[in-house]
Amino acid sequence: MKGMIKMVVVLSLFCGLSGLTLATVRQATSKRIEDQVMTYVQGPALAQIFTGYDNNPVKDRKTFDLPDGPVTVFPAMKDGKLIGVAFETFGKGFGGPVGIMVGFNTDGTKLAGIGTTTLKETPGLGMRLVEPEYRDQFRGHTTKSVALTKNGGDIAAIAGATISSTGSVAAVNQAIKIFQQIKDKIHATWTS
Repeated sequence: MKGMIKMVVVLSLFCGLSGLTLATVRQATSKRIEDQVMTYVQGPALAQIFTGYDNNPVKDRKTFDLPDGPVTVFPAMKDGKLIGVAFETFGKGFGGPVGIMVGFNTDGTKLAGIGTTTLKETPGLGMRLVEPEYRDQFRGHTTKSVALTKNGGDIAAIAGATISSTGSVAAVNQAIKIFQQIKDKIHATWTS
């Protein structure tokens, strides 16, 4: 009986120390991991949306609190003047959530474009969301109605990837709603 209690105590101590070690490592690396995601995931998506900016949108980002949770906004600036903002939203794709970085002009009436951040879609089909032929349909598009052609809009879905296309359009429409909620905060933060 004493041997069994000893094993339980040793095993409990070992598990506790392992958990503490993992928690410490996670806490110590979380900032670096966030910086890597911002640089190597968000950064390229921003480059697909904006051109001609001279700031670092990743470093100049701000987080705004909304009832549904925080949203991180990336500003694109030229000569100290705000030329657009972008933030990430998600839609339901065939292989899971589709992360779309949606860019807006400063008044939110037009889309600056979209970039893809996360994607687990079918190779050769849904993965075509990242191709310029699809993305460029959103550049300069009005924010009043963004819909696929099958739903009366003017965004052509990717053949064979209707679910992926629908998810990306849903993410864009979600971003439009969020922009309307935070546009005053955006202007107060980056315009002077």
